[in-house]
Amino acid sequence: MPDDTKLLLRPDPAESPEARPDGSNEQWQAPSPKQPEKPLQSSRRSWLRWVLFLLLPIALIAGGFWYVTGGQVMSTDDAYVEADKVGVSTDVAGIVKDIDVTENQHVETGRVLYRLDDLPFRLALQRAEAQVGMVADALNALKANYRDMQAQIQQAQHDVDYYDREFRRQQTLLSTGAAAQVAFDTARRNLVNAQQKLASLNQQLAAIAANLNGDPGGPIEQHPRYLDAVAQRDEARRQLDHTVVKAPFTGIVTNVYAIAPGKYLAASTTAFYLVASDHVWVDANPKETELTYVRPGQPVTVTVDTYPGTEWHGTVESISPAAAQEFSLLPAQNTSGNWVKVVQRIPMRVRVDTSDLPPLRAGMSVEVGVDTGHARGFPHFLAALFGASRGA
Repeated sequence: MPDDTKLLLRPDPAESPEARPDGSNEQWQAPSPKQPEKPLQSSRRSWLRWVLFLLLPIALIAGGFWYVTGGQVMSTDDAYVEADKVGVSTDVAGIVKDIDVTENQHVETGRVLYRLDDLPFRLALQRAEAQVGMVADALNALKANYRDMQAQIQQAQHDVDYYDREFRRQQTLLSTGAAAQVAFDTARRNLVNAQQKLASLNQQLAAIAANLNGDPGGPIEQHPRYLDAVAQRDEARRQLDHTVVKAPFTGIVTNVYAIAPGKYLAASTTAFYLVASDHVWVDANPKETELTYVRPGQPVTVTVDTYPGTEWHGTVESISPAAAQEFSLLPAQNTSGNWVKVVQRIPMRVRVDTSDLPPLRAGMSVEVGVDTGHARGFPHFLAALFGASRGA
């Protein structure tokens, strides 16, 4: 054996404990044997295995029970708060004179929002009122002319009767030779002239009656010309009233800084916006597969990220008769061979009770939960189970 190799030999119990095989004087002790731990670890693993075996069916039963009894609430987060909002404008053009509200101010129905310069409209109203008077005077003059024409016709009728008698008399005298031919011709001419004058006066009377709408004795307030003048006056008054713009409903005005006194606003130009504050609703867009048991009138719970822990309650007000994509500018065309089925979303409107709760503002994102009152049930569970097994 090599010299640098040392063999450690277990000492003989009869020898001194200080003696070592290598001849050194250091004390050497044999290592004490460890106690076996395999039985303890085996028992723990066996107990854990049985616990897992027991938990597995419990978990399956609990999961199946949750699936069968669940699904009663249809929830979606594709929902937003909506409110009545309108761009405040007027149908007359003019220069802004006064602004009676400030940004984000709460206004009641009928509150004055802004005014236009009303001088041109007041002048137009005065002209329209004057026109009504002028039309009334003209109609009264026509009625007077009608009465005068009637008198002239009566006189012309008397003249016709007189010249007719004179013509007959001259005709008799001419036949007996007592009158000259000239006298007879004069009498005949006078009769013809009187008859033509009577016919002309009757034509003039008919024209005056037509100008009086065929009812010369009726009130002028029912004449079309008078009614037209009154309508123009009322239109001028309406335009004057519309120079003062009022709130159509209760709400909050916004974007008021878009106008200022002195700015010209064309007709129907939006000055700023008014958003209703006392009536809001929720527009949700659930998937078509989630609307199986959703019906109008079902209770709804609404939560908003802005107010954690606060719930609003309402009901399903209506469900759209068509999917949202049906109203898009360019609806999807499924005529190609690469068609892919896409789950559509159906708009749904939810009426919300906002009394004694924080205010909801238009555009807020919300989560909607509809209590359909219909759980999935055991048949649905079996269908889902077998469907998953077939897919696998």
